[in-house]
Amino acid sequence: MASIAFEDVSKVFDDGTKAVDGLDLEIADGEFTILVGPSGSGKSTALRMVAGLEEATSGAISIGPRVVNDVAPKDRDIAMVFQSYALYPHMSVAENMGFALKLQKVPKSEIEQRVKSAAGRLGIGELLGRRPKALSGGQRQRVALGRAIVRSPEAFLMDEPLSNLDAKLRVEMRAYIAKLHQELGTTTLYVTHDQTEAMTMGDRVAVMRDGRLEQLDTPQALYEQPSNVFVAGFIGSPAMNLLRGVVDETGVRLGDHLLPVNSAHRGDVIVGIRPEALEPAGAESGPGILELRVVLTEMLGSDVLLHLQAPSSSVLTGDMLDTSDEELIDDSTRFVARVPPSLRPDPGSLVRLRVDPNRVHLFDPDSERVIGR
Repeated sequence: MASIAFEDVSKVFDDGTKAVDGLDLEIADGEFTILVGPSGSGKSTALRMVAGLEEATSGAISIGPRVVNDVAPKDRDIAMVFQSYALYPHMSVAENMGFALKLQKVPKSEIEQRVKSAAGRLGIGELLGRRPKALSGGQRQRVALGRAIVRSPEAFLMDEPLSNLDAKLRVEMRAYIAKLHQELGTTTLYVTHDQTEAMTMGDRVAVMRDGRLEQLDTPQALYEQPSNVFVAGFIGSPAMNLLRGVVDETGVRLGDHLLPVNSAHRGDVIVGIRPEALEPAGAESGPGILELRVVLTEMLGSDVLLHLQAPSSSVLTGDMLDTSDEELIDDSTRFVARVPPSLRPDPGSLVRLRVDPNRVHLFDPDSERVIGR
């Protein structure tokens, strides 16, 4: 096993597109690090540079003690798991899993032992004689994982390996991959655009946007302490509510509403309130209570998502939101609360919600960086 390091790495394509811009990032030996970000953020390009499938324009990429910029992909001792599975259709599962070892002239008995061991770990031992066309999507992805495992590489590189699976299979495969990492402890760099995957699987998560690293931290720290507006809006599902407000000596004003939040800052701010930081307030009114009109109610069983008319204009952008969120309500008026299933207001009605002042985030509207209390 080995660490992976990017030192001021940039990638500029022939058409002038800067896909990665001065990336500094270190993945510790044995760590599971996830690169997450919207489409075009540079995360897959960064992964492909580690694999040697793309050449860095500048900077140094290291695997363990070696700078690998000029090392051929086959000599980097890494194993990739792709979105498309990339299985040979004419080979059996066992042959697919052992093919790289066969090219390395590993003895046949050792190949069989390593393939059988990996297949048992992945729960596909009974599939070794089948061809890929006879497998489900989840089974094919486990074969692709098994092909990587048998090589015992210094690092695994995974490029959106679950994006072709349906929702149920994605949940199942997330658990498989997390369990595999616990068992093997192999350094893993994993790319996804799905922040739920990032939050549930990674030891640390690197949030990228426009080729730059926005924040690197544990999943919980990203959720609780986002360093800027983009990370605040991108991490969390549903996304954090991000509204324009003003701070004065009485607190934070959102349109006609007042939140009793203490801050040394004065003037315009962007106010972040997570849907989970709101709770029903009954007939209460006054500071800290938002009275908002219901636009849409989503029943989720264990709780309810209320889509509400925002008390002030939203600054959420499309690359912070899932497509499903964007289709539900116009970004400029978007405000979401997660409440108990006992609260089921009709569209058009007014609800009162109490805001937890300790969970309100303030950001500078110019730099978009977090403002300390």
